[in-house]
Amino acid sequence: MCLATPSKIIKIEGDWAVVDSGKHCHRANLSLVKDAKIGDYVIVHGDLALNKIQKKEAEQILKMIKKSKKQNICKKKV
Repeated sequence: MCLATPSKIIKIEGDWAVVDSGKHCHRANLSLVKDAKIGDYVIVHGDLALNKIQKKEAEQILKMIKKSKKQNICKKKV
């Protein structure tokens, strides 16, 4: 399953940025994001930045993702 996640822009090279998702850094294309700057948070799916979001919102989403990964619903037998 793929999930669009918040990432922080740490470097910009033309239409591409190096982004940090908290677990790893990778490249993301900024073609859809206007006025992206180093330090901005963007929602990234695959290698594409979809839009900018506020830092507080990014932190809340990352916290929810981390919490949900700790819960293993597959342990229960259905």
